[in-house]
Amino acid sequence: MRAANELRAVKIKRGYTRMSPGSVLYEAGSTVVLCTASVEKRVPDWLAGKGKGWITAEYNMLPHSTSPRKARDKGGKVDGRTTEIQRLIGRSLRAVADLQALGERAVNVDCDVLQADGGTRTASITGAFIALVDCIRSFQKDLPDPKKFPLTGSIAAISVGILDGKPALDLDYKQDVDADVDMNVVMTGSGQFIEIQGTGEEATFGDDDLAALLKLAKLGIRELTAIQKKALGKAWPFL
Repeated sequence: MRAANELRAVKIKRGYTRMSPGSVLYEAGSTVVLCTASVEKRVPDWLAGKGKGWITAEYNMLPHSTSPRKARDKGGKVDGRTTEIQRLIGRSLRAVADLQALGERAVNVDCDVLQADGGTRTASITGAFIALVDCIRSFQKDLPDPKKFPLTGSIAAISVGILDGKPALDLDYKQDVDADVDMNVVMTGSGQFIEIQGTGEEATFGDDDLAALLKLAKLGIRELTAIQKKALGKAWPFL
């Protein structure tokens, strides 16, 4: 039985595929996400000629990541939840990016959920950061200033919630369904908030509840940052 303040077991495999310079298989308990990052020497038209780069993300749940089978998005149509999550991943990554230092190139991050058991968006963000670092390392010598790494810090994300009146960390699917309050928190490794998404599920929560959830989220982010740092080893770009 996992303690209320305990992360699910995290497993990280870098270089999972050969075709992307950044490729990470990220597991949080039974949730499994493949995060890949690739680069192209062009930016969206509205950024062209400005000397700045861009980082964007796509998110998708594969058909048998859930039971029953999830139908594929067809005809370019993406459902609202998918759109919301991929925008969250993209802006979270850009929050720690120096786009000027990136140069005029775009990094595309893809997060494909292979198996879903809660926390797919938070696992995607945490794994995507590792894939992004590996991708940037692959072209660092071609940056405007190769000595200036174009990320200002690390990011990770975690879910928290109130179960049976008590705060709990890193909710799996069943816990998420049963939670009175659930929240997703994106933070930098230095402890700064990027985004907080909190909802009362047929319930309300007060100041003390919010403070307890954020304290627990900070604990989880510190642990995830240490895991990211260990996974990247010598590729970790920060002091």
